[in-house]
Amino acid sequence: MGALHEGHRSLVRRSLRRCDRTVVSILVNPMQFGPREDFRRYPRSFTADRRVLARAGVHALFVPSGAAMYPKGFATAVEVGGPLTSGLCAPFRPGHFRGVATVVAKLFHIVTPHVGYFGQKDAQQAAVIQRMVRDLNLGLRVEVLPTVREGDGLAVSSRNRWLTAAERRAAPVLIRALRAGRAAIHDGARRAGAVKRVMRRQLSSESRVKIQYVSIVRAGTLQPVLRLRGGILLALATRLGRTRLIDSLVVRVPS
Repeated sequence: MGALHEGHRSLVRRSLRRCDRTVVSILVNPMQFGPREDFRRYPRSFTADRRVLARAGVHALFVPSGAAMYPKGFATAVEVGGPLTSGLCAPFRPGHFRGVATVVAKLFHIVTPHVGYFGQKDAQQAAVIQRMVRDLNLGLRVEVLPTVREGDGLAVSSRNRWLTAAERRAAPVLIRALRAGRAAIHDGARRAGAVKRVMRRQLSSESRVKIQYVSIVRAGTLQPVLRLRGGILLALATRLGRTRLIDSLVVRVPS
């Protein structure tokens, strides 16, 4: 959606290394914002983004307008059901993942890529897109690349620029909570409730942070788990002032 940062640039670099041609799309997608969300406020820096991509050597930049993607009378949506869109962020952002699936399906049909690159930071979005591609036989491979982080561990995000200085100092508590949960697992914790309490306790150490959810789900399917085994996803969402921040870690539970 533009306002490019190092996370986006890591996707571009992987595509340039692996593919003959690299296309980047930029669209602040109105369909994935709810009526009281931050669509109008969402950062837009197209001129700077275009310079970044030109310097990187991207072969094409596709920048459709919202009106072009959703012309008058537009009445079709793509929706992925099941656990992928019933938990985590879904209850807090009704319709969001339908908007994501619809716009990405349209972009895939327009550009017809062989590979699509997405970031692990938006873990639920990546899982939804992977499922959509499989279910609809779209004929491309979706690669999910690791979350890129600032020096203090905060996941890079276009929304980080909204944080005040005090909120920015508090924000690394998200990764500290995730790492505390991972450490508890490596120390032998095997019940999701116990690990979530560890994560919540860490988040609560920062008074500015308001917790939306702390969840532990099966990596890939995003089904909630009670007993921890195999690959799991530790995920959380918070508010710092007016800014909503999400983060997650994939953890392999020791046998």
